[in-house]
Amino acid sequence: MIEISVNSLVRGWSRNCPRFENDTLLKNYLCLKSTCNINGLDFSGARADDVPAYLTILIFGLLMAPLLNFTLVKWGPEPIVLFVLFAVGCVSLSLYLLLRIECVIVSLQWKRKMHGLKNSQ
Repeated sequence: MIEISVNSLVRGWSRNCPRFENDTLLKNYLCLKSTCNINGLDFSGARADDVPAYLTILIFGLLMAPLLNFTLVKWGPEPIVLFVLFAVGCVSLSLYLLLRIECVIVSLQWKRKMHGLKNSQ
C-alpha cells in the first residue's frame, strides 16, 4: 500500500519544503533550490520533468471545457469577449497550477524517497 503524508503534499501545494513549512521550495519561478535553508534537505536529485505540465493541461482541460460550453449555452457572448475572458483565465490558471503541481510532485518524491532524496529523511 502506498503511504502518502497529506502534510507534505499540503506543504508542497503551498510551495514550502516538504519537511518544514518555514522555507520555500523554489528560488525562481520554476527552479528548485538545491538545498533547504533550514534543515539542509538536498533537492538536487529531485526531477519533476514534464509531469507538472501534463497534469496542468489535464486539470485545465477538465475545468475550462465545461465552463466554455456553459458560457456559450447560457449567455452566448460576443466572440471577442469570450476570447479575452478565456485567454486571461487560461493563462492565469496555468501559471497558478504549474508552480503548485511541481512542488507537490517534489514533495511526493521526497516522501517516497525517490531520485536521490532517499538519504535525506
